Amino acid sequence: MSAVFESPTGTLSGDRVQVAEEAITHLASLTAQRDREQLDVTLAQGVLELLNTVSSVGVYRLVGREDEVRRWLCSGLARRNQLSVSDPPWIDLDSLPAYSDYPTRAQALEGRSLEQVDEQADALPVARQNEGDRYVTVLPLLVEVGLPGVLEVRSEQPLALETLRPIQTLLRVFGNFQNLLESSQRDTLTGLLNRQTFDATFLKASMPVVDNPMETTVERRANTKTGYWLGVVDIDHFKRVNDGFGHLIGDEVLVLVARIMRQSFRHYDRLYRFGGEEFVVLLRGGDEEDAKAAFERFRTNVESYLFPQVKTVTISLGFTEVQHQDTPNQAFSRADQGVYQAKHQGRNRVLCYEGLVRDGVIKVEGDHVGDVELF
Repeated sequence: MSAVFESPTGTLSGDRVQVAEEAITHLASLTAQRDREQLDVTLAQGVLELLNTVSSVGVYRLVGREDEVRRWLCSGLARRNQLSVSDPPWIDLDSLPAYSDYPTRAQALEGRSLEQVDEQADALPVARQNEGDRYVTVLPLLVEVGLPGVLEVRSEQPLALETLRPIQTLLRVFGNFQNLLESSQRDTLTGLLNRQTFDATFLKASMPVVDNPMETTVERRANTKTGYWLGVVDIDHFKRVNDGFGHLIGDEVLVLVARIMRQSFRHYDRLYRFGGEEFVVLLRGGDEEDAKAAFERFRTNVESYLFPQVKTVTISLGFTEVQHQDTPNQAFSRADQGVYQAKHQGRNRVLCYEGLVRDGVIKVEGDHVGDVELF
């Protein structure tokens, strides 16, 4: 027989006390997490441990722009006696399942309404589906900042609402914490990632790409490819905008350039505002020509946009290939030299650091970059 404890509002069985203690433990684990990409994995692990009769717990985020086929990214998946996993943050969008492939997830997400959630746990929408001998229970993630998503629980028996109540409470706390974490990592004005988040993400990108898993350690070290490109963006004559139209219009230009960035790049490219009129893009995949085409598309989109009052705005952009064991400062310095050259060559252009080295515009002495030579 379970022990019974008196409480101000009634009685709690020993089992419920244990569940409450476990929930508090998982809350502590969640709120200790500072890596956004590991937060969902931690949530999946915690829910799996709380619901000890279920077979798997997954966290799925909806990615892709509104004008694309939106798809489900697995951002955290926990199974019994297996390591928790997630899809890579820069996975190819076309390889992910479409939004319409999982109607139960869509039902839970579309039923999400922050106004519906009150002190009654029953108010949190729950979608259910029976898949033969498996039951699927889906709850929405209550987030205001970041990608919308759902928590999907698979079990051999249907889950009672009483069983889900501690999970619903956990999801409320999780949503609040994610909103705080996302807000702390984003630029207040533009909503892009801020400078403080750049270093950690860059170090992940600077790991080498191994095309052949049979390569020796020495061969892997010799492979400098990472599959990423770093672009530094500077708005041309931005001081004239502030001086001529005022800082409110200047801020509007920054917000609109950030919006054009989101429309020009893919969901797995990382977009940052470093401060002032300077932006940074961490671009995934392709060779130099592919990267240049992506950055040129962004430059053209900015140039062709009709900005209120200011009318035309242009950018100068320099980019470089991220090398294995690069530091953030090394890669940024190379890309910034491309910006310097773009400014001196007339602005409103995209230049590659490696191309400037090949053309002799920038001299490299060993591992040291020498003085910049202008045409």
